[in-house]
Parts: sequence; C-alpha cells; structure tokens
Amino acid sequence: MTINRREVPGIRPYDAPAGGWGALRATAVAVRTQMDTLEAPITLLRTNQPTGFDCPGCAWPDKEHRSTFQFCENGAKAVTWEATNKRVTAEFLSQNTVTSLLEKTDYELENYGRLTQPLAYDRKTDTLRPVTWEAAFERIGTVLRALPSPDQAEFYTSGRASNEAAYLFQLFAREYGTNNFPDCSNMCHEATSVGLPQSIGIGKGTVSLEDFDHTELIISIGHNPGTNHPRMMGTLHEASRRGVPIIVLNPLRERALERFTDLQNMVEMATYGSTRIASSYYQVKSGGDTAALKGIMKALLALEQTDPKVVDRDFIAEHTLGFTEFAQNLIDTPWESIEQESGLLRSDLEQVASAYAKSNATIVSYGMGVTQHNKGTSNVRLIADLLLMKGNFGKPGAGICPLRGHSNVQGNRTVGITEKPSEAFLQNLEQVYGFIPPKAHGHDAVQAMQAMIDGTSKVLICLGGNFAVALPDSGQSFQAMQQLDLSVHIGTKLNRSHLLVAKETFVLPCLGRTELDIQAGEHQSVTVEDSMSMVHASSGKLKPASEHLRSEPAIIAGMAEATLPESKIQWQYLVSHYDAIRDLIEKTIPGFDNYNQRIRVPGGFRMPLPPTERKWPTKTGKAMFSVFEGVREDAAVKDEGDHILRLITLRSHDQYNTTVYALNDRYRGVFGRKDVLFMNDIDLDRLGLEHGDLVDIETAVSDRKLRMTGITVIAYDIAPGSVGAYYPEANVLVPLDYIDKESGTPSYKSVPVMVKRSAE
Repeated sequence: MTINRREVPGIRPYDAPAGGWGALRATAVAVRTQMDTLEAPITLLRTNQPTGFDCPGCAWPDKEHRSTFQFCENGAKAVTWEATNKRVTAEFLSQNTVTSLLEKTDYELENYGRLTQPLAYDRKTDTLRPVTWEAAFERIGTVLRALPSPDQAEFYTSGRASNEAAYLFQLFAREYGTNNFPDCSNMCHEATSVGLPQSIGIGKGTVSLEDFDHTELIISIGHNPGTNHPRMMGTLHEASRRGVPIIVLNPLRERALERFTDLQNMVEMATYGSTRIASSYYQVKSGGDTAALKGIMKALLALEQTDPKVVDRDFIAEHTLGFTEFAQNLIDTPWESIEQESGLLRSDLEQVASAYAKSNATIVSYGMGVTQHNKGTSNVRLIADLLLMKGNFGKPGAGICPLRGHSNVQGNRTVGITEKPSEAFLQNLEQVYGFIPPKAHGHDAVQAMQAMIDGTSKVLICLGGNFAVALPDSGQSFQAMQQLDLSVHIGTKLNRSHLLVAKETFVLPCLGRTELDIQAGEHQSVTVEDSMSMVHASSGKLKPASEHLRSEPAIIAGMAEATLPESKIQWQYLVSHYDAIRDLIEKTIPGFDNYNQRIRVPGGFRMPLPPTERKWPTKTGKAMFSVFEGVREDAAVKDEGDHILRLITLRSHDQYNTTVYALNDRYRGVFGRKDVLFMNDIDLDRLGLEHGDLVDIETAVSDRKLRMTGITVIAYDIAPGSVGAYYPEANVLVPLDYIDKESGTPSYKSVPVMVKRSAE
C-alpha cells in the first residue's frame, strides 16, 4: 500500500552519496560560520598530523600520513566548533539569566562560543558571574572536605579528556577517597569493556588499520560510520574498491553504508561518482542482534556438516573452552524463533554464514547499535563467539573492531577511569604515592544519577561532557542536578548541564585540543589512545580563546591542592611539565614502558593486545565461548504484541554525541529540525498513520509515564517494528533503570514504546 507522501516542512529526499561535494560544502559552511577563513585551513591541515593535534571528534585511528589532510567533514565541524571566534563574555552572562538560557536549544547554547573566564552561579541575580580561580578552588575544596563521606561525591569524565588529565583526575578522587567514576563509556561501550574480557581477556578491539588492508570480509553491525566515525569511510572505500565484501546488519538504511564519494579521489569528485560500500544489507530489527548472530552461527554449524573446514576445530581445541555447550545451544535454538526476533529470514542469515565460511580473514566492526541494549554484553560476546569459530584472532586481516566514540574514551579507561579498579592497579597506586586508595567499587553513570536522585550523592565534578543531557530519563536527571550541594563543570562551551545549577555551581573554562598549552614557559603535548590502542601525542597550536583559560591538568591540580592540603603529591610540579605525569603513568600502569620516549616518535606506540598473539588473559588462560539462552533481548517484556514498537535513539549528521553543530541530517533528508520519528511504511499503515502526522510516543516499560508529544512521524526505510528518534531529545523516553544488567549500559537503542496519533 502506498503511503500518502504529502509535503512535510524540512523533509526532502537527499539522493547524493555520502561524502563528496555535500561534505565539502558542509565543511565550508562550518569554516565560514565559526572561524577566520585564513586561519581555518592551516588549523585543519594540522588535524591528526604527527606534529599537530588529535581531532576532538571520533577515535578512529590515523593512517600513515600518505595524504595531504587527515580530517573528515564532521572532524572539521568538531575543530571549527572548538576553535570558533565566538565568545561568551561576562557582559553576555550578566544580561542573560540562567533561567532564560535554559529556554535555549542545545545548539544555541554551544553556538554562543567559547567560555572565557571561571564562573560561579549567583542565586540572587540568577546569573553566572566571574570568579577568580583561587576563590573557586578554595570553595570546591571546602565543600568536598565537609562531606560526611567521600562517596557522596561523583567524578565524571568525558572521553575527550587527555590521558594526562584523566590520570590526574582519578588520582585526585582516589586520594580523596572514592571510586565513584561515572564515565561517558558507561553510556556507550561499557558492554565491550565487560563482555570482551570474559571472552578474550581484554576489553579492547584487536584489529589495526593494516588488518583492513588484508581482510577478506568485513561484517558491519549496528553503526553508522558516515556520521559517527567518518574517517572510517576512507578505509571502507578502499576495501570495497579492492573487492572485499562488506556485509551490513543495521535497522536503518544509512547512506554512508550504501555509497560514498572519497574527497581525496579526484576522479570520483570530478565525475560525481561514488563507490558502493555494502555488498549486502540486512535490516535486522531493533533488539534482534542476538537472534541474528545466533542464526548466522547456527547456519555455520550446518555448513560444517558438508565442509569440515568451515569451523576451525584446531584453533578451538587449542585456544578455547566452552565450545561444546555453545554449539549445542545453537543447535537447540529453533529457526522460527530466530526469524521472529531478528526480523530476518533464515535464508538471509544463511547467506551471511556462507560468505563468512568462504573468508579466511574476517573483521567484525560494531557500534552502539550492539552495545546499548538490555543484552549488550551478551551481544558483544556473541560477536566474539562468531570470530572464535573460525580462529579470526591473531592473524592478519582478522579480529574484532568496536567503534569507540570520543577521541580518548578508550585512553581514559586505560589510565584508571573506572569505578571497578583492579587490585593490582590499586596496589601500584599505594606503592608509588603512599596513600591507601579505596577498594570498594564505586558508581557508574546510571548509579551516580540514581544516587543523586535519592539524595545520597551531594557533589558532582565533571571533567568535560554534558552529563545530565547524555543520561536517560531527562525528567528525573535534570531535577536531580538541581538538588546537589555543589556541581563543577570543566569545559570549553556552555551546555545544558552547566545551567542545571546546584546550591553552588562553578563553570571552569579549559584549553581546547587545538590550543597552545604553555606550562612553566614550555609548550606541552598531551596523549590520547585511539580505537585501535595506538597512543600518540597531540599538540595544539592556536592562541587560547582567553588569557584566563587553564589546561585540564592545571584545573584538576588546583582542585586537588585545595581539597587535600596534606597530600604528598606534588600537584604543581606534575602540571609544570606533562612528562612528569607520564612518568607516573608508566610506574603504575603496564604497557606504558618508555612512555615519554615513544610518544616522541611520529604515530606513537601500540598498547599490548595479547589476543593478537593468541594469548588469552582470562581466568582460564583460554578464550571462552558463551551460551545465550533463547533469543529474546529482554525476557521481562513478556508479550510486546503489534502495538509495541522498539525505539532507537539516533545522532543526526550535524551532531557529535550531545554536541549539535546544526539542525540538519542531510543523509536522512531532514533539514532544520529534530522533532521527527522515523517509521517504516508497514507500521504506518498498520497504525493508521500517514507521513507527516503528529504523534505522541509513550514508553511501555516504566512505572513512570515517559512521553514525547507532538512529534512528526515520517516514512523511512527502517526495519518493521523499529522506530527512530533523535538523541538526546528522545532521552526523555529512556527509563533510567532500563539497562544491561551486566554492564549498566542504558538501552538507548531498543526501548519498547507505543505510538499514537496526537490529539487534535
């Protein structure tokens, strides 16, 4: 049945490929609206270069520097957004109350520009007013020391913080006395950090960029690299042109996974040509990853009956445990259940299995479409199972590739940002620093917010990020922020979390990744770790946005000194030269041998990854197969029925995490708005709706009434039974306790909802 395609404001088809001239135009707009047109090209050409700075956007690794530029469209947006000429001045803040600023959109708030001086909330005038650094530090220290328990404070970290800043932050909090480290990774790839160690012994990916040059098959599950990891598109482009099959499993048809024009391919640009990316595309329904993966592996076992080489039994016997139980569970899982839950046909999954069987070296890449589910950890382990079946670890062109978000979210974890520290790490801290760090596990992001809601946590210190906006259930989260005794935000721009003021709130402006960091008269470099465990230096070159800015390490050291007057740690000495911080990281964390020497080599060095050598640091010393009973993602939802749909929250193309650069999502044909719900034609017809209707959305798995009203539903090529809405706006529909129990990751990608036509 044909759905009525009446004209809807801001909704129009976009038929061009991803990348290409559209990306070039968008980059030009970002430059023109944010930066000086002479300064911008020089700045962008330094991005991801050996002597330049690391892009503050995604964590995709840098190539060997064979090309003129190493940035993408969204990387250019991230750089120009940070290096903008716009400024938030004291005069501006005096004329705009916090209440009035809260009425602005997230895009408007950050588009006001860079913060220029430390600020404190003045309740009498309802404004943020300038404060001296010394006064801010003194008051923060006074409040922290007065808490009855250190565990009443939460220390949040954004993934864009450097290794040096993150290490000092965890050192400060642990000497203070808590392991409360809510982190942005809790909301994205925590399922990877929990699941992969159970399977292969480490919580990181095992592939390198070089592996993509040797792979025979790429399976891409649950991610949209054209928007969220755009530099990956060059890698996929090269693989496709080399004839490597790329199999995509994703609920939405995403343009970048269909066809892409590489800006550095002069022929494609000149001819308006493009390259096909996905060789086959399977639209698994939201919540159907478990069933799809089990179906592929069940089909692989069936193929082994006629070709014993399909499954690598020698590898399994030498390197793994648990295969017999794993295989029997697959055999016992009925195809009917697999088809029903995955939304795919048996023949579809058998085709994937056949392609996988033919490949001698396979990479599986995945994103938050896999992890942000009620069974995110299990999904990750099933991907590891799939790779283990054919020995796709420890050989060229093969392995697992989790696609991390922010540019150093993985590095933060490596240097100690975790609420569950290992005993060995704590012992190293005690030996080097002479204090006894807390051993009890602390709060992750959801637990921290729950503690703030019930009043047991009183202080929140944020090293970057937009904590309340990123979390689920905005109704509760926003209110809890305003009940705190103290909130402290280290950042470059205003965001909504800064404005959800506590009894006392400080906003402390820091240097950006693009800016010169001078300490004790010397130019400093920081380090970051990318998605493939490469650690390298980043050195900004731009003049700071204000003379009053301080670096993140300097701000952390200032708070630590004010809070811990008896500390034996020489905080200011550490800040005077970041080599001193790196020396301490080397002493307390394995893998950082000769840290300062190795980061001075262009490209840096790779952290140890035992599975690449077929060594398995699990409890058993072997890689472990897992058993997932059944195929349902959330057994607690007994009967979803035809009236229940699964909501997927999405980033727009003009967005990175909670940062909104503009209100366009051109690849999906949405311009100037974000108040839409993507729905399949089949579901529109079944619910008696038409393209352009206004609908209300209500969560179907919460005691609280979580609703969005007056949203425009638009027809889109998305798997039946699944709907999509923009993040973070749709976070109001995600229950705070609807999480993967193993990792604590919220189920942003699979929330049961009901959709009804709005009342006239």
